[in-house]
Amino acid sequence: MVLWVFGYGSLIWNPGFEFDEKIIGFIKDYKRVFNLACIDHRGTPENPARTCTLEPTEGAICWGAAYCVRGGLEKEIAAMKYLERRECEYDIQTHLDFYREGETSEPALTGVLVFISTMDKEANKYYLGPAPLDEMASQIATANGPCGNNRDYLFLLEKAMSNIGHEDDYVIELANEVRNVLDSLKVQTPVDVQSPTKVLPLRSSVAY
Repeated sequence: MVLWVFGYGSLIWNPGFEFDEKIIGFIKDYKRVFNLACIDHRGTPENPARTCTLEPTEGAICWGAAYCVRGGLEKEIAAMKYLERRECEYDIQTHLDFYREGETSEPALTGVLVFISTMDKEANKYYLGPAPLDEMASQIATANGPCGNNRDYLFLLEKAMSNIGHEDDYVIELANEVRNVLDSLKVQTPVDVQSPTKVLPLRSSVAY
């Protein structure tokens, strides 16, 4: 058996499970948004973090990484158990077509597993919904959880998208707004990873 999983958030830089192949590419008609609450990794129930989910958007593409797990049912089950624990805020497992760079007419893979969330606050307790950019930035700048702070998650995603050669304008805009908030709060951030124009904060020891 073969399992393919598409990562569009922290899975891009830290998949966390054993895999046999990684392909950079994209899915169609979805865009990355920071509308999902995280209350056990980068935030708390009292001060939830904002993390990525996908929003259906006709004509959009979302770049990320597809991971292949080969080697039999036992290995696939182990990967799924890990992913279901880690992606517990996502209440939908769907299967989508995945495209490689330069091959936009026909999918390179079909039936790739993607974790997404119901966009309904009543049906999904983790769905925060959209908010003005400055409000989202303030929330991300100040949220912290057992695995680190919310701003590191955003900055690491910004860096990961640059590393795969497909920067996300939305992520960059949000990250720059978070930097403005941090500047206003006079938060001291040690040098670690760098964007082309800014110094990014020190990444936490657990990077998802």
